[in-house]
Amino acid sequence: TAAESGIVWASDSRRIAYVSRRDGVPKLFLYDFGSQEEKRLTDGIGADVSPRFSPDGTQLAYARDGRDIRVIDLESGSDRRLATGQLWRYPFVPSNPLQWSPDGSWIAYFTSDQRMFTNVWLVPSAGGTPHAASGLANGSAGSIAWSPDGETLFFDTQHRTQTGQIAAVDLVPKTPVFREDRFAELFETPDEPDGETEEPTTSTGGGDGTSLTPVFDNIRRRLTLLSIGVDVGSIALSPDGKTLVFNANAEGRPNLYAYSVDRETTGPRVTRQITSTPGFKSTPQFTKNGEEIFYLESGQIRIANVESGNTRNLSVTAELDVDFDRQKVEAFEEGWSHLRDHFYDPDFHGQNWDVVRETFEPYIRGAATRDQYSRLMNMMVGELNASHLGHRVNGNSGPTHGVLGLRFDRVEYETSGHLRVTRILPLGPAAIAGSVSVGDYLLSVNGAPTGSGMNIDQVMANTRGDRVTISFSTDPTGSNAREVAVQPISIGNERQLEYRDWVETNRSYVDRESGGRLGYVHMPSMSFSSLLQLYTDLDADNHDKDGVVVDMRNNNGGFVNSYALDVFARRGYMTMQTRGYPEANARTMLGQRSLELGTVLVVNRHTLSDGEDFTEGYRSLQLGQIVGEPTAGWIIYTWGLQLVDGSNFRMPRSTIRGAAGDVMERSPRPVDVEVLRPMGESYSGRDLQLDAAVRVLLNGN
Repeated sequence: TAAESGIVWASDSRRIAYVSRRDGVPKLFLYDFGSQEEKRLTDGIGADVSPRFSPDGTQLAYARDGRDIRVIDLESGSDRRLATGQLWRYPFVPSNPLQWSPDGSWIAYFTSDQRMFTNVWLVPSAGGTPHAASGLANGSAGSIAWSPDGETLFFDTQHRTQTGQIAAVDLVPKTPVFREDRFAELFETPDEPDGETEEPTTSTGGGDGTSLTPVFDNIRRRLTLLSIGVDVGSIALSPDGKTLVFNANAEGRPNLYAYSVDRETTGPRVTRQITSTPGFKSTPQFTKNGEEIFYLESGQIRIANVESGNTRNLSVTAELDVDFDRQKVEAFEEGWSHLRDHFYDPDFHGQNWDVVRETFEPYIRGAATRDQYSRLMNMMVGELNASHLGHRVNGNSGPTHGVLGLRFDRVEYETSGHLRVTRILPLGPAAIAGSVSVGDYLLSVNGAPTGSGMNIDQVMANTRGDRVTISFSTDPTGSNAREVAVQPISIGNERQLEYRDWVETNRSYVDRESGGRLGYVHMPSMSFSSLLQLYTDLDADNHDKDGVVVDMRNNNGGFVNSYALDVFARRGYMTMQTRGYPEANARTMLGQRSLELGTVLVVNRHTLSDGEDFTEGYRSLQLGQIVGEPTAGWIIYTWGLQLVDGSNFRMPRSTIRGAAGDVMERSPRPVDVEVLRPMGESYSGRDLQLDAAVRVLLNGN
């Protein structure tokens, strides 16, 4: 039992190369289907990943230990290093970070610089000096595609919340096609020339089987970004080099799209959607004739016709006998070694990581169930006394029953069994249906009477989105019973409604306590959706205030702190006035979100992770005072992994330091005005932390 990955076919379709962790270290293996023999290709202590056959199948390129690009001669077994750099490290391997040129004379690969910008470099496969092929200030890139004539490289380029794009690099000088040209195409008529009949002004071979020599002088000026228009992921190029297919997100739906890169194409180029199903798609690959693509969707192999979009399943049947006792040990070793190699602190917070392994391995071997094994995995990572750690076994999807958006009197239920309504959640199912009031008694659900011992969650099982009839009365006897039709929602949706009601309550509270002078916003997390909600909540009403209370209490983190800070940090420098209209903030009129008002920040001990990064930035940029209590001190940048048994494992890899250079993990961010909320204060209708925030923002103390 071992994790195996990175399978690639040789061009003769008789051999595959792959990565196997069967000896505890990822190594390369070769399997020949003709002889039915497996051969180990690499040894040593470094992790070997991303094997790629040369076009003639005689050599295999790969990456070692996140540092070296190497090539193996498959006949002689000789193994040589071609280049070094800051490469990808197992198990965090991009989809296609390494590619041979069509003639086999060059290898393209991703590497990162000291600023962690990822770009494409080229190195001669026979040995020589590596050269940069791109110079983008991007955050990541995952896949490379090389045109059949060898003259153009394509790769995806992404920068976190910004839209992923596809870059094209001409390796030999050509007349470039700029974005302005693409824009002009939109206004051409069919009778007009499209201006895209340029021939390369310089060519050094490659299209007819001869060796290609890239021209590196001014190569960065020969990079263009294609006008794709969707958030691009990994890419694949058709065998004829005319069509790019890629997975992308649009309107929150992951699908496959196609885009023509044929230089002979006339008329405007548009991104064309191929698939339309809701499942996540990955690893698109073309068939040899280029007419269809294979891809994975929700664990299933599917095939789509590139032109028509017609899809079908590829039926694959295989038997797999899983030995739980062997699998759990392998998953344990895998998780332990990943932390050994990637945990942000090489001193493991003072723990001897080898001793931790020796301590927990006997218990793992003795675990009788997956729950016991997962509990032990979490105990093991707990020895690090760090945040952003955890192990989770898949399979628990959570409760599935529908809810009504009602709250009941607990004491009355426990004493008499009656469900008396104490609160109706705004915009919840009961509120939307109407005819229900606080003080009413819930008598029945779909004819099932309520009372002591009745499990309402069980009665509401699998009712989300259905029509449910509930009966109410102003007294528990049902003397004036009435029926109401409702459509239950999920617990997650109800929690969101509960949260939004809490936000509006706080907003009204701040408005009242400040005499209408201050606005209020809250961010529950540092996710992209929360950032968009922040933009919405900073509405016209807030912009009309004298200042805004920015609430980050209970923020559970994410990755958008810098984007959120920009809204509050930007300062005005000019105004604009259209004749006949009021003078207004220029930044706002030009489309850049900018509050440009005084603010105060409220945090508490449950402000976590990227919420703490926001707090650090708020202080460092001197945007205002911070009120509440010191934050949690849970600040590591983390990744997610899937172990060999399918369970999920968190991997905190990146150290975060504050403006003073201090490591922020286990170091809560301080406040300027400390205010602790007494236990039970929320039931009183008061909030001392918001009171202090209002006072500080209005009076400066």
